[in-house]
Amino acid sequence: MSTALILGATGATGRLLLRELLANDQWSKVGEYGRRVTPEADLPQNRGKLEQKTINFENLEAAGLKDGRWDVVFVTLGTTRANAGSAEMFEKIDREYVVNACKAAKTDDPEHQQRVVYLSSGGANPSSYFLYQRSKGLTELGIARLGYADTIVFRPGFLKGAQRANKRLPETIAGYVTGVASHFTSSVEIHVPVLAKAIMKAGILGSSGLRPAVGATKAGQEGAWFTLIDNKGALVLGQE
Repeated sequence: MSTALILGATGATGRLLLRELLANDQWSKVGEYGRRVTPEADLPQNRGKLEQKTINFENLEAAGLKDGRWDVVFVTLGTTRANAGSAEMFEKIDREYVVNACKAAKTDDPEHQQRVVYLSSGGANPSSYFLYQRSKGLTELGIARLGYADTIVFRPGFLKGAQRANKRLPETIAGYVTGVASHFTSSVEIHVPVLAKAIMKAGILGSSGLRPAVGATKAGQEGAWFTLIDNKGALVLGQE
């Protein structure tokens, strides 16, 4: 059995991933750390192995992320420019908080082989002109440089059925478009429960355990390589 830490468990994908982790016997302990944690009323009954902790991303040394000796670190933490309030705050939350938290969760024990699984976004590119895609691409590289034994990145398409506090008009429009396109290609959208299952399975299997049908590829750059799973691969993995 392994231990799992999830950062960002209150988001659209994170909340379902948390439920998957708690329901699966593979995990002996599950840590939910974040700026806020799931309210007790929203937790499933099988939460005996859950450890929750509210942390300050501006003071990660006091968070004790490393103390859990987590085998797998799942990251579904992110935001939008609108929610962050500015481009500067968006990059701080979306990239700096994420990379720094992953660094803080990495053990000092060279014998402890840890894995990190990061939920990025389709179109992520560190050289992109667009802020969102560029931030995601830079975050991927930042995590890959930390030296985890195994780094896996998901780049899904449109998240179908995402439950958010505030509905986003562009997402509503995009949902209609990808819904039509999904009849012709498997690269444009994925239902959030399927994505959550895929992320957990990747955490269990690791890069070396992924079946060829997933189509995982090596991505990144020198000193920052990672295993990339695109939308089609996430669909295959989540529906196995």
